[in-house]
Amino acid sequence: MGDFCLKNELANEGDINCYVLLTKDHKPICRTQCFSPPSKMPTYWSISHIIRPEKAHIPHGLPCCSLYRASENSQQEIEWVRFLNFLQTYKKVAVGKLDSFEFYIIPPCEGSDLSHVRVLYKEERRNCLQDCLKQERLAGILSEQKNILLNAKPHRVVQSTRGCMQGRFESSLGEDAVSISNCIEDSISPECMLSDADGCQAQYKVKVSSKPENVVDPHGSLGRNYVQVDPSYLKTLGQVHSSWIFGAIAEFVDNSRDAKATKLQISMEMVYYKPAGKDIPMLSIIDDGHGMTHQEIVRMISFGHKQPEADDPDHIGRFGIGFKTGAMRIGKDALVLTQAASSRSVAFLSQSLNDGKDNLEIPIVSYRRVGQFMEIDSNVQNEASAKNNLKAIREFSPFNKYLIGEKAGLFSERGTGTQIYIWNLDQWGSDYSLCLETGMIGGSSFHQGDILIHSKRVRSRPGQMSETVPLDYSLKSYLEVIFFDPRMKIYVQGALIRTRPLAKSLHKTVVNEGVIMGKPVRLILGRCQLEWEQANCGIFLYWHGRLIEAYKRVGSMIHNGDAGRGIIGVIDLTDLMKDDNGHIWVHNNKQGFQDCEAYAELEKWLAIKTDDYLDKYVNKLQVEKGGPLHKPDHEWVQCDKCRKWRRLSAGFNSKTLPPDWFCYMKPFNGSCSVPEEKVEGGVVTISTKRSGYNCTKDLENKDRSSKESPESGSDNSSQSWEGDYKSSVKRRKGLPRSCKKNPNHI
Repeated sequence: MGDFCLKNELANEGDINCYVLLTKDHKPICRTQCFSPPSKMPTYWSISHIIRPEKAHIPHGLPCCSLYRASENSQQEIEWVRFLNFLQTYKKVAVGKLDSFEFYIIPPCEGSDLSHVRVLYKEERRNCLQDCLKQERLAGILSEQKNILLNAKPHRVVQSTRGCMQGRFESSLGEDAVSISNCIEDSISPECMLSDADGCQAQYKVKVSSKPENVVDPHGSLGRNYVQVDPSYLKTLGQVHSSWIFGAIAEFVDNSRDAKATKLQISMEMVYYKPAGKDIPMLSIIDDGHGMTHQEIVRMISFGHKQPEADDPDHIGRFGIGFKTGAMRIGKDALVLTQAASSRSVAFLSQSLNDGKDNLEIPIVSYRRVGQFMEIDSNVQNEASAKNNLKAIREFSPFNKYLIGEKAGLFSERGTGTQIYIWNLDQWGSDYSLCLETGMIGGSSFHQGDILIHSKRVRSRPGQMSETVPLDYSLKSYLEVIFFDPRMKIYVQGALIRTRPLAKSLHKTVVNEGVIMGKPVRLILGRCQLEWEQANCGIFLYWHGRLIEAYKRVGSMIHNGDAGRGIIGVIDLTDLMKDDNGHIWVHNNKQGFQDCEAYAELEKWLAIKTDDYLDKYVNKLQVEKGGPLHKPDHEWVQCDKCRKWRRLSAGFNSKTLPPDWFCYMKPFNGSCSVPEEKVEGGVVTISTKRSGYNCTKDLENKDRSSKESPESGSDNSSQSWEGDYKSSVKRRKGLPRSCKKNPNHI
């Protein structure tokens, strides 16, 4: 919709109305005029999600204002009507979160002319230094606070910044002395880092309280109630993913999907690092999502934030620690370069920079778009502060202003996205925990390099005996199955990953539907040839479409290492793993579920269904020498435009398809607007098997049909499960497909 430049201006407290630009996913909907606005209301409203009223949990008795259409062009007129029509038709509420406000746009009534809409809002108390200083002025204790802050031991001020602090207090501490966006707050440790016009920084602690007299304690007892953020806390954050480093990389994949990215690139490269005087490996994660504004990147580097009250099934991030725990597990230093529609920001989270310091410092530099140029955003920082932060980045990273400019040129045609670079990687002895496999030049995409865990250790699981689990140490293998319904294109070392939607890749698929604790669940079971070769089995548990647990053995699989070999189950637990109060039963590292009643009941249900599957369809099979070849029930191909999966016709050879395939091509010959087919079981379903299934009669029918049609397709063979094992199939010799690589580590 074009670039636009906005200032986050605030409405004056006495205004009757003000202009507000309504946006969604960083794209403008329409400019509006707000009547009866609350004081200090920003003029840039971003809608975060649209949900049903009962899921919004709107408190009773909220104040109300109105938004009237005040469009700037015809496109905004169209978007306004479409937006309100959607709310009206589906009876949904648009919810947005501002700095200190949360607003709810109520759907217009039937028959409305769509000229305006009603908005409920609630104002939250802000955990910010500006509010604390306002309380001080109201209490009339400003002069006393000055001396206490400068001299009291609990609020020690570094000598080099004493002059800056005195100048700040001598200026009567006006509201313009502190910029809200320059105040980086930690919900665990409420300590603020402030920059003045000269680039000096002052550090002191404030207490968020409704009682002004509690802001500062003249007797010094306040020091016992607060802790500071020591730089060593960054190492502690990295321990969240200490057991498996790919869990840290998954945090960035989650953030890219939440940012609506269509393309994600993960790679390792060698760069020259001046402090070390040599080339070192650096991991890069680049996506083409909608990027982050200054306020959003400050929120990302803050140490946790309030969890959303509503559970968005399309959003994975929830705990506010993913970037920090992921980055600090992989390496010591991380640089974030992000670009939104009208801004660009650079943030530096570094252990090297903070080594030997008492307080954690995170430099941020933000720019705003002016025409086709980017200039320092004076609304959030002054030029001197920006220069000091850039100097720190140049000193402790491989980046200078030229390399940053070069990386900024990597943003796609959309002009938005986020780039993350991590260096000083975690070490494994004299090597690194992550190593690069270069692959073969000119080979297929499968052999064009990979990122491996150096130890190649297989994770421990109850009942597992296999030593071949590529998912545990191969990034490509992990990313192939990380999403229940993969849509985003993911590249590792420049090679596109051929994602495997497991539910669509199974042989003799059976769908089990049930209810656990009043919530519906859907388990898809089948056999996988690749997992059979590697002697693996188990259930893949997804949450919000993202893999949480893999190869979870249940039932007889736990006590017999070879039971259920090649049997794979797939289930999404988004609805089950939450209660009516909004609590989520998922670990904050998103690598496991909490021990709760829902999970215990799930394990029982999975054990029953899996053992039932083994007893009825596997243990009765007449396996001859040579073993079976478990081909998927159907071949599927993904459109490179709409990212929908299309089922190919029976007998079609998927190997003849071009690398870039679209819906209009053969054999689908359709349109991207056609809905995607759902995974269904084979011709023989569970209910058919349970009611009068005659094994002998079915085998005779199979033999008769085989004589009449020697080249019967998969549809005919699916009439009998046992018949698939009557024919002897020569087994593949040598290593499995996933192990045929030429390792060449750096």
